Amino acid sequence: MADTADQKKSTHRRRVRLLPPPAWWPLPAAALLGLAAGGAYGVLKAPEYAATSYVVAVPDDTTEPATALGFAQAYARIATSSSTLAYAQPRAGIGVQKLRTQVRAETSPESPMIAITGTAKSAGEAADIANAVADALSLSSNQAAKNTGVQLLLFNQAVAPSDPASASPALSGAVGLCAGGLLGGLWLLARPAARRRDEGPVAEAAVETVEEYASLPAQGEPAAAKEKESVR
Repeated sequence: MADTADQKKSTHRRRVRLLPPPAWWPLPAAALLGLAAGGAYGVLKAPEYAATSYVVAVPDDTTEPATALGFAQAYARIATSSSTLAYAQPRAGIGVQKLRTQVRAETSPESPMIAITGTAKSAGEAADIANAVADALSLSSNQAAKNTGVQLLLFNQAVAPSDPASASPALSGAVGLCAGGLLGGLWLLARPAARRRDEGPVAEAAVETVEEYASLPAQGEPAAAKEKESVR
């Protein structure tokens, strides 16, 4: 009796093991894979800091405010030029080519203020980059202030940030989870169409076989009927 019970248990275990996985298994698998990849990226990637300094275009007594707004747009475009970065390179302490990849300038069409943001792996270096480029832009533009009637002044100096600007491991993991779930859902939606395409030739072959079988004469038909059908 004990042997029979053990055999039933082993048979039941085999049946459980042989059960196919559910059709929706790619969705949680892809989501978990995305979560692991995003979390690992957030942990392994070095944090990045960002610091911003502001300069403002100020018109003189003979210049209209709208002119200062236009010059602010122009100066924002040359903030990352080679000439401006060459002025900023000694204070920033890095080469011009690397400095160009770690600084950006932004402005608004409604305000004559320019935001210069420096990025680096340390908070102090990010602030130094932003302040160096802001000072260099002010010096280079003020050399032509007599002709343009607009002067750039430092409005706010960049300070070392306390928190990194890059995404945290938790946020990276959440993004990876969403991306993995989306890819898994798309795969589930595309799989039935692929299955129909695979089964298409088999179905066509089955239809052709049935048609050929239906065209054959029955076993009980006389030979004359067979000859008439052949003549037709």
